[in-house]
Amino acid sequence: MTPRARLWPVFLGGGGLAALLVAACLRLPVFGGTSHPYGDRAVHAALARRTANTIASVNFDQRAYDTMGEMAILFAAVLGCAVLLRQARDEHRDPPRPSEVAAPVRRYALAVLPVALVTGLYVIAHGQLSPGGGFQGGVVAATALHLMYLGADYAALERVRPVDAYEIGDALSACAYLVLGFAGLLAGSAFLANTLLPYGTFNTLSSGGIVPLLNAAIGMEVACAVVVLLARFLDQAVEIAEENDGTHREEDNGK
Repeated sequence: MTPRARLWPVFLGGGGLAALLVAACLRLPVFGGTSHPYGDRAVHAALARRTANTIASVNFDQRAYDTMGEMAILFAAVLGCAVLLRQARDEHRDPPRPSEVAAPVRRYALAVLPVALVTGLYVIAHGQLSPGGGFQGGVVAATALHLMYLGADYAALERVRPVDAYEIGDALSACAYLVLGFAGLLAGSAFLANTLLPYGTFNTLSSGGIVPLLNAAIGMEVACAVVVLLARFLDQAVEIAEENDGTHREEDNGK
């Protein structure tokens, strides 16, 4: 196929998408007006199912199927990076050579690490009650581990970040989301329908039906995925070198 022939599907597809977006925007409520039909429906559904955070209700109840697609995109992206960044035949690994870390940096990083990690887990656990949730808390928890890289060295990070375990955790978390969805089918309802558990008492950790469970599955999947993703890029920057360069790279503080 010639470059000109490839452009035709792009123009046709882009034109069709632009037309749909314009048609959708023309039907939106007036900006700054008092009519918010979508927001009113979302809030009503969240309150009916005892979910204090309406955004969590939208993500893990009202459109949980879409969230599954977002999780699949992240999972596929991490899988693609792991395949592309794997060690090639013409590459070898150089053990990172640690160097001295400034005392203030070491103290700050090691002091903040547990605080950041607990904050990330808190955001995940309270996603159905307050702003945040699995996506945000997962990123915070994953990046918190990498303060060990700043405060110590790459070898210390590797000890608290066994990549194989996080790869398994990523897969298990994604499977847990799907299992919760199929559990609804087995219970006689729809896939990912919020009918499997009682809705509980409003504004408590156990409220919202399966929303807390789906939120936790997403949080663990995102945390594991980000750890694996950063590990693959750091391996390329720190350890893996081409065999034909004739030298072993020296890394400051394993970086």
